[in-house]
Amino acid sequence: MPEPMNAVIPAIVCLIAYALGYWLYAGWLSRKVFSLDDRRITPAHAFDDGMDYVPTNRFVLFGHHYASIAGLAPMLGPAVAVIWGWLPAMLWVVGGAIMIGCVHDFSAIVLSVRARGQSIGKVAEGIIGKRAKTLFHLIIFFLVALAMGVFVYVIANLFSPKMYPAAITPTGGLMLIAALAGWLTYRQKVSWVLVTIVGFLLLLALVAVSLHPAFVTAIGLDDPAHTLSLTGWEYVLLGYAFLASILPVWFLLQPRDFLNSLLLYVGIIGIFAGFFMLDPHFQAPAFVLAPPGAPSAYPFVFIIIACGAASGFHSLVSSGTTAKQIDRESDARLIGYGGMIGESLLALVAVLATTAGFASDQAWLDAYGSWAQAQGLAVTLSHFIEGSARFLQATGVSHEFAVSFIALIAVSYALTSLDSATRLLRYNIEEMGETLRAGLGAQGVTGRWVGLILGNRYISSLLAVGAIAFFAFYKIDGKAAGLALWQLFGTTNQLLAGLALLAASLYLLQRRRFHWVATIPMVFMMVTTLKAMVSNMLEFWQKTEWPLFAVSAILLILAVWLMVEAILAVRRTLRSKVLPPLDIFPASEDCAAEPG
Repeated sequence: MPEPMNAVIPAIVCLIAYALGYWLYAGWLSRKVFSLDDRRITPAHAFDDGMDYVPTNRFVLFGHHYASIAGLAPMLGPAVAVIWGWLPAMLWVVGGAIMIGCVHDFSAIVLSVRARGQSIGKVAEGIIGKRAKTLFHLIIFFLVALAMGVFVYVIANLFSPKMYPAAITPTGGLMLIAALAGWLTYRQKVSWVLVTIVGFLLLLALVAVSLHPAFVTAIGLDDPAHTLSLTGWEYVLLGYAFLASILPVWFLLQPRDFLNSLLLYVGIIGIFAGFFMLDPHFQAPAFVLAPPGAPSAYPFVFIIIACGAASGFHSLVSSGTTAKQIDRESDARLIGYGGMIGESLLALVAVLATTAGFASDQAWLDAYGSWAQAQGLAVTLSHFIEGSARFLQATGVSHEFAVSFIALIAVSYALTSLDSATRLLRYNIEEMGETLRAGLGAQGVTGRWVGLILGNRYISSLLAVGAIAFFAFYKIDGKAAGLALWQLFGTTNQLLAGLALLAASLYLLQRRRFHWVATIPMVFMMVTTLKAMVSNMLEFWQKTEWPLFAVSAILLILAVWLMVEAILAVRRTLRSKVLPPLDIFPASEDCAAEPG
């Protein structure tokens, strides 16, 4: 057999590509395409309410945004997709991020900032038309509920005594530290630098103590008789998601995500340091043409790896929470484009860990010999954890600590997506309520009651958690849906990514800007996703999985309908002789005085 290829050189090439993408491409997009201007007042200042609209230091906001987008998906997606080999996964993770994913996230922030911090659904209304907003809202609803349902199930599995129970204590402790940090910073006006230093030191101390095997045994976390069941943890996670959705953003989400991002920085630096010290070789083939039982590499490499390369979920974070906190327009480059590079870097770690992190090629084949072996998402994620721990162990830490630390990072980042996404789903439901209220007659009794009910953040949060719970507990033949739900999430996620790029493309086209930076990626994403959606529908039909088939069919109809609406918007644009302003909702509009 040929000697396995060294993994260090491809990794270095990827890191150089990231740097060039940020300094050259992102700089050109900022200056020449979107014309960022710090003289413009951002929604964070225009609608500062201390709850959702809060002007935020760009480095703090970077951490909050990064933690919100860099959840479980950039680790889990590559950990499944390497079944087709390390090369397709690596090319899509790095090249896809630089040319598609980063452009998607960056443009979503800019468009939302210029639309009073509104969600991507409301942005679509201003660019494509009123029906587009409703179509976006329906797609977003399914996307977030699906993804977070999978996250709840996987996190609950990771907390089990047989997996990584050591992650439970520092995960809970981080929430308490974050709440205290938020209160000190925003209510007591203590310097955020001081709060960050003290908070992070407390977090590191908690990690050092709680990850020790003796501590885990002493408090009984590794004993099934003393811990919650899988279902019990799922209910706890759903309860946490509800609380995070209704609390002010500065109290829990923002400080938790920022402190969490610091923990991830330490982890990534340690993993890469160990990776270069270990100087490993790929134990996986560069390309596997037809893994037994697996679908074709195209389009499913581009679907299974969503977050980490290109992800529609990011447009929800960018336009749902981040755009409401942007201090200056120029911050969009660091937070949007730079934040996506950060997530892609995490996905690159996942590719390396699940291909070069194995002890031998036989060990890799035992894990990825067939598609059936990739069905258990929690087990597949453990390949990422074990491979990354092998790199980290090269720095001198024990194997037990390395494994527990990487598991903590995986759990922590899955939770940051869960809490942020539940809040985003709440926003989405509230905006759907506004649309329904208008359709029923805003001044009528029915319309007022709909607005009152769905506009209530407690009720809308309960509805959001209920939708997530449906997919968290959904089973196929008595077993968790697992990979079937992940594939459905992937197609929905990439569909939304294509549609968000569609909005960006139309925005630039309407203003006679260089729209091809969004149009070409949009076409690729839409063609790839629609092909995957049809394949999934046929599979669900054959397996008589009618709920999943119905969701797929609805999403396909919504996608085609939205593309028709976009074509009509393009026709109107080409016929128009008037260039619209950079603002999607100009200040002269009656509704411009309010953010909602």
